[in-house]
Amino acid sequence: MLYAIISEDVADSLDKRAGARGDHLARLERLRDEGRLTLAGPHPAVDSPDPGQAGFTGSLVVAEFDSLEAARAWADADPYIAAGVYARVTVKPFKAVLP
Repeated sequence: MLYAIISEDVADSLDKRAGARGDHLARLERLRDEGRLTLAGPHPAVDSPDPGQAGFTGSLVVAEFDSLEAARAWADADPYIAAGVYARVTVKPFKAVLP
């Protein structure tokens, strides 16, 4: 089943993100390579694809996991959590309807 992992950043997270980005992306790339990743990306803090120093306010990952517990465990192991990037992470079942 698909799950949405909705993360909200702490204030001024840009430097923390930069320090953990490589490990964070490597985990997402593994999900992609396993055919389980539907989409992933950050939420720019301003209305621009490149927010510069404004940074990001959070992230969204939609991926397939065996259970809600498995999705939560995967989210809890994100390097951004260890780096203090995320203030809050919500994991919810997700039903794709379109396209």
